[in-house]
Amino acid sequence: MTERPGHFPYTRGITEAAQPWIMGQYAGFGTAAQSNARFKELIDAGQHGFSVALDLPTQLGLDSDDPLAVGEVGRVGVAIDSLADVEILTDGIALEDLRQVRTTANSIGFVWAAMWLALARKRGVPPETFKIFIQNDVLKEYIARGTQIFPAAAGLRLTVDTMEHLARVAPGWVSLAMSGYHMAEAGADPAAEVGYTFANAIAYLDALTERGVGIDEVAPSLYTFLSVGMDVLGEVAKLRAARRCWARLVTSRYGATNPDSAKLRIFAFTAGSSLTAQQPMNNLARTALETFAAACAGVQTLHVCAYDEALGVPTADAALLALRTQQIVAHETSIMDNVDPLGGSHVVEARTDAYEREIGDVMASVAGAGGALAAIEAGLQRHRIGDEAYRKARAVELGEEILVGVNTWASPSGPLEVFSVDEKAEGSQIEALRRIRRERDGHAVSTALDAVSAAAERGDNIMPACVEAVSAYATVGEIVARLRRVHGTWTASADH
Repeated sequence: MTERPGHFPYTRGITEAAQPWIMGQYAGFGTAAQSNARFKELIDAGQHGFSVALDLPTQLGLDSDDPLAVGEVGRVGVAIDSLADVEILTDGIALEDLRQVRTTANSIGFVWAAMWLALARKRGVPPETFKIFIQNDVLKEYIARGTQIFPAAAGLRLTVDTMEHLARVAPGWVSLAMSGYHMAEAGADPAAEVGYTFANAIAYLDALTERGVGIDEVAPSLYTFLSVGMDVLGEVAKLRAARRCWARLVTSRYGATNPDSAKLRIFAFTAGSSLTAQQPMNNLARTALETFAAACAGVQTLHVCAYDEALGVPTADAALLALRTQQIVAHETSIMDNVDPLGGSHVVEARTDAYEREIGDVMASVAGAGGALAAIEAGLQRHRIGDEAYRKARAVELGEEILVGVNTWASPSGPLEVFSVDEKAEGSQIEALRRIRRERDGHAVSTALDAVSAAAERGDNIMPACVEAVSAYATVGEIVARLRRVHGTWTASADH
């Protein structure tokens, strides 16, 4: 084993010495005020930042009073309609103290970025004094997750607009987290998870560099977002191989010269698909093992699923226990005394090499199809992921793969407290939204929205106009509606 930690191609880690990861649990539900209280509890418990789960209407660019949002407001995340909600979400939390604020914003990543830029300006806080981490990977939505809004080419353009603007005004923010996690959740094997992720990254980076943004201006701030499942040695090998592939990609394809461009920063998320609703306490063992694998792989930030997430939004106790799992692994074991503690294992090294080859094959298949956009239109990624998901489901159904408490030792478990969102939250959110519309300057909003439409029609970067629109308290739904008029709406082909 000749490679050294902290040295190209960074298989063994991006630093020479082990460094603790950022612990940021995914949370958010109901209204911004309710989520603000939960975030403060987690920060007081030792969390380094927070990760905002957005409800489905917000992710789909719908305001809370849209007829299509009925029954979904605040259910699987917090409802964010306007800058006012972000102000409430961060009330009493000093932006300067936040090491990382993550979010699931993808199709609306540009609006989310604009809201935080507007918030920083309103509070008089320079953007570089705190860290925003926007997922902003819209292409994987068409492949695996399903919250796409616009046709894929338009979605790609809006993501690149966000990356370009933040590279100029907030270069320390994470403008893209290349996301394989949701593809893994949908059934992708490890090579497809990473290979399709990097193929999507090529689409973004090609478009960005064509605009004159140098690779070394943006790559040092990028992350990848990957799953860590129950195959402990395999998951360590996968993340090691991902670092190696990324380092070679950005240097060979884009000519990166800044070493930080070639260092793949990994946000790991323990696999939600490994959780079971049956005997949910078993999930404590699963997430502890997945946390161990992530720590051994040298990730930079980590979320650990709560044991009750297969049943709904985590309870406060379950969310706290998930954070404690991270803290125990980090501070009560010797893992953090070593970089790449499983490096040198013949199993891990062989699987790392194998994954590198397989990831390359997956990326080549996308390139052969004409690139990520063309492959998405043809359904290439979805077909492979769907086939693998079917294979896994059949293996569990037939007992070929053991799933404790589900197809083996399936004794019933006792009753478990399940979190429930306040039934009044939806009504409260809608009333707050309507109050904002009554109290804001209607003329300023209309003018700002016209500027958004004009920028989109001209093909200009949408971000400056979007910042002004959210500053005037234009809503997510209003901004997205203007862009729908310009770009249209995604329509699945027969292959999808």
